[in-house]
Amino acid sequence: MSQRDTLVHLFAGGCGGTVGAILTCPLEVVKTRLQSSSVTLYISEVHLNTVNGPSVNRVTRVSPGPLHCLKMILQKEGPRSLFRGLGPNLVGVAPSRAIYFAAYSNCKEKLNNIFNPDSTQVHMISAGVAENALKAAIKFYLQGFTAITTTNPIWLVKTRLQLDARNRGEKRMSALECVRKVYRSDGIKGFYRGMSASYAGISETVIHFVIYESIKRKLLEYKTASAMDNEDESAKEASDFVGMMMAAATSKTCATSIAYPHEVVRTRLREEGTKYRSFFQTLSLLVREEGYGSLYRGLTTHLIRQIPNTAIMMSTYEVVVYLLDG
Repeated sequence: MSQRDTLVHLFAGGCGGTVGAILTCPLEVVKTRLQSSSVTLYISEVHLNTVNGPSVNRVTRVSPGPLHCLKMILQKEGPRSLFRGLGPNLVGVAPSRAIYFAAYSNCKEKLNNIFNPDSTQVHMISAGVAENALKAAIKFYLQGFTAITTTNPIWLVKTRLQLDARNRGEKRMSALECVRKVYRSDGIKGFYRGMSASYAGISETVIHFVIYESIKRKLLEYKTASAMDNEDESAKEASDFVGMMMAAATSKTCATSIAYPHEVVRTRLREEGTKYRSFFQTLSLLVREEGYGSLYRGLTTHLIRQIPNTAIMMSTYEVVVYLLDG
């Protein structure tokens, strides 16, 4: 792959990640709130009558639905709260998606000369290599500016900001204030909470790209086999991008549903001052205290967000590459 091609994939990946993150930020906030252990704050007290007559109050442990959570955020905190953590999110997403797509495309091109072109083995290895290349590249990039050596601190700050529920009119915590607070309470190691869960989430990326490339290959085969007139060429090109969006949405749904528990564990680990200490300890504690269903809290909202986010990101990436390559 030439230097120009690499730059094209870098730019296209950054554009895709940025557009997707901005448009789906409100759903990201709702999902994070649902995954948090503090979500029970939104549940009203239940009045129960005892045998002797007097009533008692009890707070339920039932998780609120996405619409209820969204309604309470809008009522208590205002619309701006739906974009909490967007700044740190863009700082991490834009360069990470740029590097990821460039590494993935470069690796796929090289592996096509070793295995059968665009085979499942090629996509699996490319996805895994791209994930590792992404972490290494971002680690190197950040070393010259701060003591933070991975993107985990960015995501931790984003999560803390999204969980920072404030009523209307109250001063909201900024990203800088959040960084200071984390450092004062936990030191440097506090910025790396939830990193083990992120490593477990690599499997989601591999599954996603294997399914996506498989569907994409089938669509290209169908396109090649179809007999179309030259005057219908523009319609054919438009349908290609619609097909890519559908392929991205389908593959992401499958991958997310399989690997979702790591998302809940990661959010719990990043909460402020909680009892959660490590990946397996948190996983075990969640199942023991809240049942297996707790591992999928917020899944509906996550899918509602991830499907359009992935479709927007992948289609934007494909469109930018298509336009720049002429």
